[in-house]
Amino acid sequence: MNWRAIQTLYLSEMARTGRTLGQSVISPVISTCLYFVVFGSAIGSRISEVQGVSYGAFIVPGLIMLSLMTQGISNASFAIYFPKFIGTVYELLSAPVSFVEIVTSYVGAAATKSAVLGLIILATSTMFVSIHIAHPFWMVTFLVLTSITFALFGFIIGIWADNFEKLTVIPLLIVTPLTFLGGTFYSLDMLPPFWQKVTLINPVVYLVSGFRWSFYNTADVSVGLSVLMIGLFLAVCIGIVAWIFKTGYRLKS
Repeated sequence: MNWRAIQTLYLSEMARTGRTLGQSVISPVISTCLYFVVFGSAIGSRISEVQGVSYGAFIVPGLIMLSLMTQGISNASFAIYFPKFIGTVYELLSAPVSFVEIVTSYVGAAATKSAVLGLIILATSTMFVSIHIAHPFWMVTFLVLTSITFALFGFIIGIWADNFEKLTVIPLLIVTPLTFLGGTFYSLDMLPPFWQKVTLINPVVYLVSGFRWSFYNTADVSVGLSVLMIGLFLAVCIGIVAWIFKTGYRLKS
């Protein structure tokens, strides 16, 4: 493992965050504040508590998870797509670095940025509501695993995309709706029995539920099932990335 190469690529990607601070950090934080204003104030004034937790505090884990998913995908997909777009990806592929080192660098940087943003949003949330973390270890575990998983997913999208429109179509039309419908702003107990069962098809439900449990010790589904789902999604993404580099899919002209 060429750690110097990994460090160089990783630091190069991290440096890009400083050049796009508004888009990478400020914009997501402002969006989260707006969610608090709209959902926390407007709906929270009508719903005092959900599962024994104030509504404003209840939506915090879901908002963090929303940012982790969307920003993880965005950071990783653009990071690998742009070298493809300008043609420098061939220099990277011809360099004496393995695909493991390439993925570790790009995905590691994207996951780091997502995790840091999640912590910033968590800190921002304390200005609006009182936050209690019942299981700090599991909170960090879900935060890190989700960041890595969706950074890998974004990396796959960046390889698959052949134009800028495709970079955003999956996050906007699939991931974001699934997150909104995955219990971010409500508990499954608030839905009719039929829609509770339908909602369980949504994989994001398990991620949000497990992350929320780490805060308030309350969950819509089994915590073990939440861990299993994130582990399964991570394994699938690793398998797809390995296949991409083995076959050269969308990397070779």
